[in-house]
Amino acid sequence: MKKKIVIVVALLVVIIAGYAAWLALVGSKKSPKDTVSSDALATSVTYCRPYKKERLIFGDEAKGALVPYGKYWRLGANAATAITFSKDVTFGNKPVKAGTYSMHAFPGQTTWKVNLNSDVDRWGASEPDHSKDVVSIEVPAENGGAPVEQFTISFTDKMLFAWDTTKVAVPIAVK
Repeated sequence: MKKKIVIVVALLVVIIAGYAAWLALVGSKKSPKDTVSSDALATSVTYCRPYKKERLIFGDEAKGALVPYGKYWRLGANAATAITFSKDVTFGNKPVKAGTYSMHAFPGQTTWKVNLNSDVDRWGASEPDHSKDVVSIEVPAENGGAPVEQFTISFTDKMLFAWDTTKVAVPIAVK
């Protein structure tokens, strides 16, 4: 009897471990994790990159937009997007101490509100406790141009978000 219990438990452990490994592989292909950085801005961002897949990305909730205007968005998929500053910076002209923060946005048609939050250990789909927001800025959104299939964060002299036909630039400067 004990031998049967041990075999059943071992089998369950193998099945659960296999399922977890399968989820990690399949999930990462749908919205792969990426890290981008800029030495000049002392900044790195870790996020997951979803695809457009012929969906309406930004727009009115009533029209079925994936990311409705004025609603919380984790700036990617899966886990919360994490931004790390290796030095003190200004983020949209507001001072931010070196450290790691979660970053999220409230996209709008012409402007986006972008927030940094001190709670970095949370799942990205859940809206953060806004009392832990370290900084909140508003930046213009540019609409039009060639569509970007996969959500992308990149750096020039600013941090750039691009997805579908929307582009947003966030000023960052090392103090």
